[in-house]
Amino acid sequence: AAVHLTMVFGLLAASAAADAQILPVSRPTPEARNKLYDALARDAEEYERRNNILKRVARLTRPTVVHIDASKVEEDGIRRRRVQEAGSGVVVELAGKPYIITNRHVIEGTPLSQIKLEFSDGRKLNPNRIWTDKDTDLAVMQVEADDLVTARLGDSDKLEIGDFVLAMGSPFGLSHSVTYGIISAVGRRDLSLGREGLRFQNFIQTDAAINPGNSGGPLINLKGEVVGINTAIASNGGGSEGIGFTIPVNMAKVIAEQLVTDGKVTRAFLGVHLDSQFSAEAAARAGLSSRQGARVTAITPNSPASRSDFKVGDIILQFRGVRI
Repeated sequence: AAVHLTMVFGLLAASAAADAQILPVSRPTPEARNKLYDALARDAEEYERRNNILKRVARLTRPTVVHIDASKVEEDGIRRRRVQEAGSGVVVELAGKPYIITNRHVIEGTPLSQIKLEFSDGRKLNPNRIWTDKDTDLAVMQVEADDLVTARLGDSDKLEIGDFVLAMGSPFGLSHSVTYGIISAVGRRDLSLGREGLRFQNFIQTDAAINPGNSGGPLINLKGEVVGINTAIASNGGGSEGIGFTIPVNMAKVIAEQLVTDGKVTRAFLGVHLDSQFSAEAAARAGLSSRQGARVTAITPNSPASRSDFKVGDIILQFRGVRI
């Protein structure tokens, strides 16, 4: 951010200096114009040097991103119709081997023979095996190919609002497109997404343009590390409105590793239902000085919580030394 601001302020200063030369005369002389061109060229070179980081990130990431075409037949009870789905994926290393992570909804219900994977080097292949997890909308594909380039994974827990990120994928079928933005929010939950919804949500929100076809592609930090799997958008018209949602890569990695090693995902649970609408006013009524803690609204029978001292209405303030 400091580099970016320095660049902006430098350009503003250069612009002000240029304006100072332009304002006194309505039509600069050829000599004055040449000086302005020289000054602009120097500014452009400085800008390009600072902008090279984005080029390097895109160059490093491009070979790891896969364009996905999925063709399937759907029935609505009256007629059958063929549906074409375009999406994206990213090659990562899991259990010492390369696999492709994408979204489940991109390839859901599609036979292996009808899923076409296109790599940046032009190779077109079919996956030979797929694992999926409905509750997080994640899928992992195995493909028989040599020399697959795997992406480096970052730590999505370290993301902060305002961090710069890039998204790469196939918006509207335009493979390996790159967009740029920031992290707008983290920890987004309780979103109404898709026909079936997602049981487990912990989305990163970004204003990097994400459109249909970006699903399953990577969100990348300025170190060239994948920090998320782009999944959904909030839109009235079906296109990008600067509100995209991404599955944190730390979550995606845990799910993907279980799928390829065990063939399924095993989840732990506490057995408590928590109040997502617990407000500052409710906290004050409970005698708390600020909005903190998680309020229990229900306890699942025969769960770990049911065998503890939890009661409905309890407010959990701390868990294993971590304040809630």
